Amino acid sequence: MEAEEEEAAGSEASVYLQKITITDYSKDDYQYEEVSADDEFSLQEGDEDLAEALQAVRQQAEDAHILASKAVLTSEKSVSEIPEAMDDFFCNFLAGLGMSRTLNCFQTEWYELVERGVFTAKDVGFVPAVYTCNQQLKAENMRLKEDLDNYKRAANKAKEAFLKVQKERDFHRMHHKRVVQEKNRLICDIKRLKAHYASYEPVLKQLTEKYQSALRQKMLTGLERDRAVGQVTGLQAILHNLESGCAIQIPAKKAGHECERKKGLEGSTQKALQEARQQKMLDAGPVQDSEKRYPKDSEFPVDAQVDSYLARAKEYSRPLKHGAYKLEKTLKLHVSAVSCLASHPLKDSVVTGSDDRLWKMWAFPDGNIIMVGEGHTDWVSGCCFHPSGTQLVTSSGDTTVRIWDLSKGGCVLTFKGHAQAVWDCSWHSCGDFVASASKDSTSKIWDVNSERCRYTMRGHKDSVSSIEFLPFSNTVLTSSADKTLSLWDARTGLRVCTFYGHLHSCNHAAFSLESNTVASCDSGGVLKLWDVRQALPILSVDTGPRSANQVAFSHSGRIVAVASSDGAVKIVQPELGQLHSLRGQGETEVQSVAFHRPVELLLSGAADGTVCVWV
Repeated sequence: MEAEEEEAAGSEASVYLQKITITDYSKDDYQYEEVSADDEFSLQEGDEDLAEALQAVRQQAEDAHILASKAVLTSEKSVSEIPEAMDDFFCNFLAGLGMSRTLNCFQTEWYELVERGVFTAKDVGFVPAVYTCNQQLKAENMRLKEDLDNYKRAANKAKEAFLKVQKERDFHRMHHKRVVQEKNRLICDIKRLKAHYASYEPVLKQLTEKYQSALRQKMLTGLERDRAVGQVTGLQAILHNLESGCAIQIPAKKAGHECERKKGLEGSTQKALQEARQQKMLDAGPVQDSEKRYPKDSEFPVDAQVDSYLARAKEYSRPLKHGAYKLEKTLKLHVSAVSCLASHPLKDSVVTGSDDRLWKMWAFPDGNIIMVGEGHTDWVSGCCFHPSGTQLVTSSGDTTVRIWDLSKGGCVLTFKGHAQAVWDCSWHSCGDFVASASKDSTSKIWDVNSERCRYTMRGHKDSVSSIEFLPFSNTVLTSSADKTLSLWDARTGLRVCTFYGHLHSCNHAAFSLESNTVASCDSGGVLKLWDVRQALPILSVDTGPRSANQVAFSHSGRIVAVASSDGAVKIVQPELGQLHSLRGQGETEVQSVAFHRPVELLLSGAADGTVCVWV
């Protein structure tokens, strides 16, 4: 038997050795070779450590086999339950009941009887299996009772939690019903308010229309009054000249000039000019063919006129301190960029032109729309009031220049002749001529009375960006993308002088009110001030890396405003050499800037269709 057991243990140890394998790690890149357990191999010299390790593994396998066999034997004994002896049963029974004295007496008498030989343990036997099963059932019963109590406690806790959840559910359900009722009540109130508002909406619309009509009527009445006053003034001057027998002189102020192309009516001043011209023609004898062909051509006034605006310049002498201009309000007037601004010469109203193809006249400073001009088929690039404020001239990307009668609210004359977009326009101080600058590198002088182009001024090598008449003069100022400024004689259409100095395309140029200084700005953000008499720069200011789009002199001539593409209005004080930035449109490009004439206020138009008022 011992030999068989040793042989079985050896076989199990060999099986255990055959089952030993190297663990395959998925992250190991080494390619292991598979070695069969049945292959015979011999150890080379120097592998004594490996032999000792294998011997230790075999010894551990044998020890494990012996322990396993012992465990099997003990488990077999435990499976066959050994009955409990009678004396042990009684002792355990008495100990379980807590009868220690009886237990001591029992043990004493039991061992005395055994010592005397009255009976032996074999004679007494074992306790019947029924009693043992009974004890086991009692123990199981006690354990089940404990489990039952635990389950009851758990069930009670679950019941309490369930009742709590039910109460919370009922509370939230009631709160939800209350919220739904409140929502329905609010919906009913909103519907009732909407119906109430709808009943008032026609009345509000009617009142708004009446208010706008009243504003328009007020403006038109003022224009009619100014026209009548101008006509009376002109007639009185003609009558006075006729009675005195003196030569007819041109009034300095022509507030009553009227350009009604549909009816062929002419203003009193032009009638006087035509009468004087006819008298001159009779005195001079035969006339030339050109005068016969265009008898309605207006005559340019003499340059010796007095600038009536110089007397007003003294009224606007407020010195600008740092931060004096502050944003008062922002008006949303257009849906596209505001490209031009023009202040009415006599009234608190402003005209703005936009890329939305419209120009709008609005009351200052509340921004109520008085009139809207529709007719251009492309963006409105420039606008300028007639000196009397009764008419308006606009230029557009549709290559046309239009004249609008503000009393009628419509276009009365359209000039066509430019090959490309018209960038800017300006009105002569006498009100009989209009100048326009175009992308086709030319500028034109238009006669309002004869409705034709008098001169085409050629000389710039690139697009002409802006144009402006010198106040009460026949001199015209232009700026161009060829980096130059030019002065022209409107009576002949010839260039008089050229200003050189800009390194980038000139975007705009303007005269000061005293007419002795010119301000210009370019796409590099540089502002230059020029001496008109010497045609030399007197000041150069870098307002920033972004483009400077438009420039404007204040009426006092002490401040220059620049519209910049960086979203700011730059304020320059030439006398102090200071530069300030006003920000009201954020990063939105500022495309136009102008000073409002009745008071020294600043207006700026941005690319988002808004106009900022600075005080």
